[in-house]
Amino acid sequence: MVVKTDEELLGIQKVSEAVALTLKKMRAYAQIGMSTKDIDEYGKELLESLGAKSAPFVTYDFPGYSCISVNKEFAHGIPSEKVILKNGDIINIDVSAELGGFWSDNGCSFILGEDIQGLQHLVDTSQEILTDAVAQISGGVRISDIGKLIETKARKAGYTVIRDLGGHGVGRSLHEEPDAIMNYYDRYDKLRRFRKDSVVAIETFISTLSTNIETSSDGWAFSGSKGGFVAQHEHTILITSGKPIILTAANGI
Repeated sequence: MVVKTDEELLGIQKVSEAVALTLKKMRAYAQIGMSTKDIDEYGKELLESLGAKSAPFVTYDFPGYSCISVNKEFAHGIPSEKVILKNGDIINIDVSAELGGFWSDNGCSFILGEDIQGLQHLVDTSQEILTDAVAQISGGVRISDIGKLIETKARKAGYTVIRDLGGHGVGRSLHEEPDAIMNYYDRYDKLRRFRKDSVVAIETFISTLSTNIETSSDGWAFSGSKGGFVAQHEHTILITSGKPIILTAANGI
């Protein structure tokens, strides 16, 4: 989406605030002993109270209102009454929604309770890399250069990146051009650049071991093809000629 009018700007700001506040409150709501379905139902109520509709439910007939993934599963996890949260779990919540014809997307990984699996550094690194990457995006910057930044910082921290998932354009639908805003340097992607006034979702996928995804038997959830853990953080941003506007800043990432 390219924002051309004040009405469009207001629309994308409103839906972005809705998903950001929902994500923040869902994270705070999560407690040891809860099921991921409990958290998803809470998120559904939050979105509805803000007049928003779950994007994965509407777009893909996803069996839930948000994606909630635990431990080795790091994305597209189906909320379930059978998945009970435990002390030390690494959890990812991804919230996207539609409101008034506009769409926005955000997500984060976090540790519940004590860091008994030693994954806080992974989570912190993912969040820090997202912050660093977003700060470098402006109109005219090559998309592949942001992938290079993410990959380089991940390697320096002792991690790998997932190479077959990435960020994407968003705004008038959940996934738009530019697609495949990847977490690595694609030397063949020399021409694509970020466009001023466009809206994109930038997300990190930082891994302890894997570089690709493996889809679970339910056809939805992703884990690393070589095992390990993955942390993800995501903001929807509006690109300008200078520093971008982080539309989902209310999520506290």
